[in-house]
Amino acid sequence: MEVFLKSVSALNDETRILILRFLDVNGETCVCDLQASLEMIQSRLSRHLKILKDAGFLRVERKGTWAYYSIRSPLDRFRSEALEEIKCLPIELPPLRKISENGECKI
Repeated sequence: MEVFLKSVSALNDETRILILRFLDVNGETCVCDLQASLEMIQSRLSRHLKILKDAGFLRVERKGTWAYYSIRSPLDRFRSEALEEIKCLPIELPPLRKISENGECKI
């Protein structure tokens, strides 16, 4: 029950919905590129990413000192269907702004 409630709670925020849609469209993305693309300060973005990760939507892979986020795979039925519903929402996504070069972030 606790995992389900965390998942539902994670979806109760427009910014987190935007992050999920952005990662679904762009795939694995470095946190510095997420920060630049979504024009968010690092602390706010990190908070949202942690909530989504703890709710079972995201996976994180560390490469050196940088974290790369992507949609977890496989997802259970609830999370998978939630992402399908998010795809139907009229969300205007910002373009991916890559500030990293050769896999290295410049922040």
